[in-house]
Amino acid sequence: MPRSVPRGVVALLLSCVLLLTTAACNDGAEGTSGPATPSASASFEKQKLAKTRFVANAGLAAGATYQWIVKPYRAGKFKKGADGRTLALVKAGLAGAFTYNRLKAAVDNAKGDPLLSKAVAPLSAGIDSLKDLGTKLRKGEVGDADVGAFQKVIDNVKEAGRSAGANVVDKVPSASQLGG
Repeated sequence: MPRSVPRGVVALLLSCVLLLTTAACNDGAEGTSGPATPSASASFEKQKLAKTRFVANAGLAAGATYQWIVKPYRAGKFKKGADGRTLALVKAGLAGAFTYNRLKAAVDNAKGDPLLSKAVAPLSAGIDSLKDLGTKLRKGEVGDADVGAFQKVIDNVKEAGRSAGANVVDKVPSASQLGG
């Protein structure tokens, strides 16, 4: 007999869709006014902000992955019959979509810094491979390889950042950042 989905979960999912849509639409949106050729200081500022934004986005992706995917998986929350399984899977699905979105933004941010851009460029395929794992998590069709894929991509992004002088530290996003 199917169980009804709590209103809070539905609201959380709708909020996440709105958040991800807004973030995707606004990410990389820059004004077109200004000088045709940037000055040296403007170029320096763009590079400085590129690293800062990369670190922020990659840190949020890493924090979400650990908090709502890796940690609950290791605790057995995704197994059939586990207490709180449905909520854990919904959170993991949202975190998966959030992680993918923030990693794509981090790669875009890295393009503003030559050294960081070179370090992150080979990771695009790995990040793209995460695109559908959020849905797979939400449906409860997740295994060791899927959780490992998230962790491997996060570790590779952290290492790429470290090699370019942009140390990424896990930052657990709030529920409102995930869409709740």
